[in-house]
Amino acid sequence: MKRKALLIPMILIMIVAGITITALISGNDSEKAEADKPYVLSMTASVQIPDEVTFAGESMTTERYDIRERLDRELNMFTYMHSSTMLLIKRANRMFPIIEPILKRNGIPDDMKYLAVIESSLDTDAKSPAGAIGLWQFMSSTAKEFGMEVTSEVDERYNIEKSTISACRFLKNAYAKYGSWSAASMSYNGGMSRITTALSNQEVEEATDLWLVQETTRYYYRMLAAKLIFENPRDYGFVLKANQLYKPIEFKEVKVSTSIPNLVTFAKQNGLTYAQLKDFNTWLRDDKLTNRNGKTYTILIPTEESLYYKKGEKFKIHNLNWASP
Repeated sequence: MKRKALLIPMILIMIVAGITITALISGNDSEKAEADKPYVLSMTASVQIPDEVTFAGESMTTERYDIRERLDRELNMFTYMHSSTMLLIKRANRMFPIIEPILKRNGIPDDMKYLAVIESSLDTDAKSPAGAIGLWQFMSSTAKEFGMEVTSEVDERYNIEKSTISACRFLKNAYAKYGSWSAASMSYNGGMSRITTALSNQEVEEATDLWLVQETTRYYYRMLAAKLIFENPRDYGFVLKANQLYKPIEFKEVKVSTSIPNLVTFAKQNGLTYAQLKDFNTWLRDDKLTNRNGKTYTILIPTEESLYYKKGEKFKIHNLNWASP
């Protein structure tokens, strides 16, 4: 009986001690967990940079510090500008089928379509603070040099086909001069005169080795980053369904060789609103078209079916990597 009486207090002491130790350990664990807790609920990971990238048939390793860090900057920026990059992919489903055949016909590498991506965000109505306009961001003087009409009523910098052909001509001339698509693309931003002078003064052979203003230095790497993401969007966190891409538009072409005194009336005659006419013919800059010289213009009239997204409709996905069915 005496031994039993002694055991009970000892057991109680052990239980209390155990509870106390557990509480202390739990308290320490809680404090550690609290200390390790991130300041934000979502986590952001840096994008993996590939060891080598290829653009327009030209390969470049990313071992050197400046190449790697410049690509790292642009690739992470494109990756985490979520809504903007997603919008670019959606627009590309409509724009790339128009741009790519023109590049091919003119002997320009397909990758040069990414120049339009970074120039205008594939917005045909884009206008820079400096006055560059359209998909390929031509200044007025340069556009006229390449044969585009720029007036108060007609501005062909907004015309997808004509501005793309002009961009091809510039790039072809630049490639003939430099023998490099990276230099040609950088000259599109900085101008051939500046790139030529810099190559001579800095005594280097590659335009990517030049010390230039930051906008031009970043230019080529922005194109590389766009290509990497567009080729495999899912790898960078962009998940879209087919019906979330912008559907390609089918058109009938109306040739006009006379003046159109009222484009509102013209639009209604072709089954469109004035706004819809302007959406697909942004190069028409007024509410009328004065044509004194009998020049033939091509006005695009979208088919009625193209103007609507129908439930269950399956339209063409330009790149199967962009979206799941």
